[in-house]
Amino acid sequence: MAARTTLVAADHIVESGAIPPGSVHLPGIHVDRIVAVDPHDRRIERRTVRPSPKCFNWYDPAKSSRGRGEALSIKQMVDKAVAQYGSDTRRVYITGLSAGGAMTADMLADYPDAFAAGSIDSGVPAFCANSRYSALTCRNSPTGKTPAQWGDLVRAAAPTGTTSWPRVAIRHGTSDTTVNPANATESHDQWTNVWGIGQRPSRTQNLPGGTTLSIYYDTTGKPAVEVYSISGMGHGLAVNPGSGTDQCGTTGTYYLNSLCSSYYTATFWGLAGSSGTAEPGKPGTS
Repeated sequence: MAARTTLVAADHIVESGAIPPGSVHLPGIHVDRIVAVDPHDRRIERRTVRPSPKCFNWYDPAKSSRGRGEALSIKQMVDKAVAQYGSDTRRVYITGLSAGGAMTADMLADYPDAFAAGSIDSGVPAFCANSRYSALTCRNSPTGKTPAQWGDLVRAAAPTGTTSWPRVAIRHGTSDTTVNPANATESHDQWTNVWGIGQRPSRTQNLPGGTTLSIYYDTTGKPAVEVYSISGMGHGLAVNPGSGTDQCGTTGTYYLNSLCSSYYTATFWGLAGSSGTAEPGKPGTS
């Protein structure tokens, strides 16, 4: 790839690490710079009270809105990485797990002008809550908002007049008892509405680990939103140890054996394959 790419990895817990050792060894996938963002990183804490318990304050508008708190700190780190390493500003991506997934959703809504795409893993929709109390409700049960109401939260967070949106991958285990899997459905409702595309998938596909992938095309026929429902998986990031092209990772706390989420995210974002525009299940194709 001629273009230089920056990936922002927002994690939710220090012990698990934003990028665990051995989690990524993907042939043909090229990322120039990974900016690992952790809620205990001093660069974030300088603008906030220490998060508790070791999580991003994704539910606090004072810390998760554009130009404020943790969201601003993450954006500043992105800007520094882009300037320091000469990254292509059109090829900046963000991904996160759990509270990091929730913060990823907020960042995609806050800064659609900064991110080409994002991946929300075991997370919740953007601005699902506005207090610690409502965060518990959001995490544990569906809120009942319509797709339009979810979409309005993103449109209200973004700069006025925004018409171009990041592509979004949503991934969730069906047996997640920490963050209700219904949040994946509500994230789907939110981002398909933002994109102005149908609520029914353009196509579906069976993937390893009992995963069902639902793909939603934009008006040009390009995948805009993807939803990965992983049968029987609990709360964590999906990995699939092995040496195959579509395998990666080592299992551990919050890293669960099903499929290589990094591989499928990278193909969705166009970072895998010789053309750089591969779709999941079709490596190296456009």
